[in-house]
Order: sequence, then C-alpha cells, then structure tokens
Amino acid sequence: MGTQTVATFSDNEQRQKFIRSLLNDIRSLDYMLNNNWFESGITRFGAELEMVLIDNNTLKPKNIAMQVIEKMKKHKWIETEIAQFNLEINLTPREMTKNHFSLMEKEIISRLNILDKELNKFDASYILTGILPTIQKYHLNQENLTPRKRYAMLMDALKQLRLGNDFELKIFGIDELFVKHDSPFLEAANTSWQVHLQVEAAEYVKMYNIAQLMAAPSISISANSPIVFGKRLWHESRIAMFEQALDTRTTHEHMREQSTRVSFGKDWLDESILDIYREDIARFKVLLSSEVEENSWECIRNGKAPKLESLLVHNSTVYRWNRPQYGISGNGKPHLRIENRVMPAGPTITDQVANAVFWLGMMKGMASQVDDIRNKIDFADIRDNFGRAARFGLEAEFTWLKGKKLRVTDLIKKELLPLARIGLEECKIHKSDIDRYLGVIKERVQKKTNGALWMLQSYSQLTKGNVSRDETLSVLTHAIMKNQRTGTPIHKWKKADLADLGEYQPLELKVSEFMQTDVFTVEKSDIVELVGELMDWRNIRYIPVEDEKGNLEGLVTSRLIGRQLLKMIRDPEESLLTVGDIMIKKPITIKHDASIMDAMSIMRKNKIGALPVVHGKSLVGVITESDFLQITSSLLERLHMKRKAAK
Repeated sequence: MGTQTVATFSDNEQRQKFIRSLLNDIRSLDYMLNNNWFESGITRFGAELEMVLIDNNTLKPKNIAMQVIEKMKKHKWIETEIAQFNLEINLTPREMTKNHFSLMEKEIISRLNILDKELNKFDASYILTGILPTIQKYHLNQENLTPRKRYAMLMDALKQLRLGNDFELKIFGIDELFVKHDSPFLEAANTSWQVHLQVEAAEYVKMYNIAQLMAAPSISISANSPIVFGKRLWHESRIAMFEQALDTRTTHEHMREQSTRVSFGKDWLDESILDIYREDIARFKVLLSSEVEENSWECIRNGKAPKLESLLVHNSTVYRWNRPQYGISGNGKPHLRIENRVMPAGPTITDQVANAVFWLGMMKGMASQVDDIRNKIDFADIRDNFGRAARFGLEAEFTWLKGKKLRVTDLIKKELLPLARIGLEECKIHKSDIDRYLGVIKERVQKKTNGALWMLQSYSQLTKGNVSRDETLSVLTHAIMKNQRTGTPIHKWKKADLADLGEYQPLELKVSEFMQTDVFTVEKSDIVELVGELMDWRNIRYIPVEDEKGNLEGLVTSRLIGRQLLKMIRDPEESLLTVGDIMIKKPITIKHDASIMDAMSIMRKNKIGALPVVHGKSLVGVITESDFLQITSSLLERLHMKRKAAK
C-alpha cells in the first residue's frame, strides 16, 4: 500500500473531511500541471520485488515475515506484504545511466543474499515466482494476514463492499477453478516484479498510452503463473486472480455496468494524469483515510510541492495494471511515474531484469517513432490483447498496429526486439547490457519458452508417472528454487524431474492436498446395477452417495455390490434394489483441513478403504487406500534411487 498510517472512517464527518482533502489534492495537482512545477529532463527507473517465504522441508509458505523484518530492521529496503509468508524488497530509483540495469541486477543479488542469510536461521528460503505452485487455499486464511492495522482495515473495507457475499474465483484454462472465499485475501497468492518509470509531465498521456499498448507483450514474454491450487489455468493467472479476488461488485437483475478495482482501464488516457485520478474518485468508493499532515493548497500558496497524501491513499486502493504515481524527488520537485504491475516475480533475477529492459526499450522506442499511438490501434484491440496475453502467454495472437494479426512470437522477434534496441540506445544504455538482456528475450522467443511454459510442460511430464499432485507441485517448486540460485535464465532450464527433489516429505499434508476431487457419485434412488457398471467402467471400488444439494448421504463399496449380486444369483426372485437400500448410511468422514496422519489413523483404526471428505455436510472429495499406495510407492522409489546412487 502507498502509505503506512491509514484508518477506516468512524463517521460521515470523518469521511467528508477526507474527501474534501482528496479534492483539494486534485485541485493542487491540476495547478502544478498547468504551471510547470514538475521535474524535467531526468529519467529515473526503480522497481519493487515481491517474493514468497517457504519452509525448506515442506516447500510450503512459512509465516515468518514479521520475525525476519524485526531481525533486519536496519535495512530500510525490505518491507512486509499483505501475507506473513511474503516480503518485498525495494530497489534504489536511479537516474538512467549506461550501466543502469547491470547495477540493478547486482543490487537485487546483494539484497537477496542478505535476506537469504537471515532466512537460513529459520530453515526457510525465498522463492521468486508469480504464484507458488505449492500454495493452497488454506494458506490464504485471515490468520496468515500480516498483523499490521492497514492490512486488516483494507480487508474489512473490501468485505463490506461485498455486502456479506463471498469472493469468487472462476478461471478456465487446461483445468478449471471454482473457489469461494470469505475474504479478498486470495490476492496474497500473487507476487510481482513492479517497475517504475519517471516520465515528463508534458509527455505523460503519450507515455501512459504506450504503456497500455505494451502491457500485452510484456505479459506474454514474462508469464510465470500458470498453476493455482494444483490447477493449470492461465499462463499468467495472477491477472485473473487479482482481478477476481478484489472484485467488490455484486450482481443485479439489470445489466448495470460497473468497474472492478483491479482493471486495465476502459479507454485511452486523453488529457492528463488527472483523468485517471478523477475517474477513480468517481467510480470507486473511498475505503481508507489518513491523518493528513498538510493542506496541499496551502503548500501550493507557499511555493512548496505538497505530498498529496489523501490522493496517494485512495490511489493505493485502486489497482490499475499500469498505475499512475505522483512523488517528490530528493531535490523537492514533484514528478510523475508509470508503475507497471503486469509482470510476475521470477523465474530468475536475470530474467526479471531482462523483462524490465525489454519493457523500457519498447516504451522509449515506440515514443521515438509515434506521436500518438491512439491513431494506430483501437483501445478495444489492446484490451483484448491484454486478456489474450494473460491466458496464452507466448502462445497468444494479437491484433497489432493498423489491424495486423500476429503471433506474439513473430511480433516480438520481427518488430518489438528491434524497436526495444532503438529505445535503449536512445537512453544511452551500454551496448553490452542491451545485447545481454535483449539476448535473453530473443532466446526465450526462439525456444518458445518462458516460466509458464516450462512449468506446464514439466507438470505434464511429471504426471505421466506414478506421482501424486502434491509431489508434482513440490518437485516443481524445488526445481524453480534450485535453478534460481544458479542464475541460469529460464530458456536454459531442463524440464523438472523427480531427481530435482531430494526428499519428498508428505507428513504435514492436509487432506485437501491429496484427496481425489474428480469424484463419481450416485443418488439414493439409483439402481444397484448402475453402481456396479460405474465401478467396472471406472475401475473404482468406492462411490459416495449425495443428494441434489451435494450433501453426503452414504457410501457404496464394491463389497456391498458383490454381496447383492450373490443374493440375486442365489435367489432370482430377489427384488430390484436401489442404492439407498444397500449403502452405508452414516459413513466415517474426515474434514478437508485435517492432516494426512489423521486420515491414515482413522482408516487404519476402523479398517476402512475409503474416507469421504466433507466441508460441513457437503462432499468435497474422497481418500482411498490407493492414494496412500501412490505416496508410499513414490517414497519407496525414491529410497531405491538413493541406494542406487550410493552404490
């Protein structure tokens, strides 16, 4: 969030006071724009890097952010994020120099090395990835929220806008994800690589519109978030996750058009940065306030650049993918920035810096060749490109300038890489840096790979063997972390395999992480023959019985079916029975948030081969002895591989 000291509104008077201050800030910004108060002739570039903290043994999120921050409090560049398993490092915003990006890479490496030494004391590591493959929905419960008031206030304010309705995710990719959650905290699954470009106030409209155009190719080349809760979704699922997790709109009978607080935008920027701020004030309810220390208009009268605190607070609760930013430089002069939020963290530091270099080059290159991008392409097309890039990454096809239809790989190779080189040369970036970082982009395109494709292909390869979903995700996570530490760019990574994970440790698994969710069920009124056929067709031994609302009513086993068939053989007059006649009416169940050890204990104690998993009364999955057999066989295979290697 843009400012630390925020509060909710205790009454209408406080809200009105804050809105008055917010409008005062708009008036002050308008005056500064019209009277040339802004810093000129300087280009600065900065960045923020978010990461996930994981346990070295389980490879799952580890809630140690506050302890780490306490140990590292002398380092002002490290900050908390919304979840206790996230941290953020801020890089020094520097004036553009010929070796700007190699310096940036060195700074990231230096700061992560300092952090790594501290994390070792907690038996933890950082990992750079858009969405951690091993993260599960239960990690995104409110108790994992970072214990700072501003985060709790924001969560509460967003929940109030939903009028008691759950937040929902509906994302369709190779797999499908349908999830409800009582909190917008789902967005904590996302980690980003956010870059800031300072631009001339007079050029802001032109540069912001170019940033909107370049958002799609930036996503395509950098996509690194294809897996959410074990489901293969969009190549850059962060986009859908963030937009839906913070969607405070409610449905109506009539088709009233409303905007979500996370958005790409509805049209080109027209007059100035004020257009965005005014639209966001008009469209989005003010959620948080701040103890404003100054009257911005009084500052203007006194010839001093105001902080615009109220505007910054409201701006921090509206999440445009290209976010406008106002700030004050060290010399006391105000400046304007574009904050590019579309790129994910990872896969490596080199890859991230290459993504930033490519984006800056495209921005500057296009600005040198086109006066007004609005004359070259419709906004509807760039908005469509944005969605295509998020869904398909490097496999997307775009509508480009003058209506051309191009595969993104051809677009980058033939047009955008040469354009980026022109832009970087105009920024006086050293040729060796240009060659190195654009070379990384070129290799990705030639090999048709990025973080998302590497993960999806590795996932497919791993799941062809006798590997559980959780083990597959653990192997992916460990391979990402291992490759990151070498610094080898993603285009040189080999696909993940079982050997990438030295030891698989499933002892702390939750039931929800290894249960079967693709479950065949029947109803009480179904005939027994149907159940028998289903078991034969699908090679299964247990079928849950549920009602029309999805509530568990019973369980049918192959043994029960066998007994009924024997009765029918012995007595041909035996009447036709239904599932309700033979099912186990009150089967032993387990909750979705129980542990694997709990499940094993229950099944062993009761000598049962299947355990329906419930959330309340609803059936959400099932565990059978075959699930434990899969884990056991994998562990035995690993032991065998270890012994062979030792010989």
